[in-house]
Amino acid sequence: MHFCVRRRKIALSDKIGRKPLLIFFGVAGAALTVLILMPLSHTRSPFIAFLLICGAWVFTAGYTSINAVVKAELFPTNIRATGVAVPYAVTVSIFGGTAPAIALFFKQQGHEEWFYYYLAGVIFLSLLVYATMRDTKHQSAMHRHD
Repeated sequence: MHFCVRRRKIALSDKIGRKPLLIFFGVAGAALTVLILMPLSHTRSPFIAFLLICGAWVFTAGYTSINAVVKAELFPTNIRATGVAVPYAVTVSIFGGTAPAIALFFKQQGHEEWFYYYLAGVIFLSLLVYATMRDTKHQSAMHRHD
């Protein structure tokens, strides 16, 4: 007789929590964004560019892999859509909507690389939020119906 035991794959965020992953993104992103974008802007090698982008993927995955879950876990189901949508729309409008204009301004001033510091600063601001938020690993509002 053969029994097939199905193993549950456990995500890293389930083991260590969402907050540590977000903090990893915030620290690595704030510290490494400029260090990755500076050489990327000057390289002529597709291989070096690929390696630099892959390096950025490592810390960016700390945010992109769990951001939707964290946002959903912060709000009970009766206000989840509004609780996620409004802050998302506001922050994307402020930071994403102004990013091209800010980048162009720095380029026109002859300091295109200043935009890299701006990005690192925005990531640092997100780190301050992650450091002060509760970890949703054990205190999820995912199934709460308040």
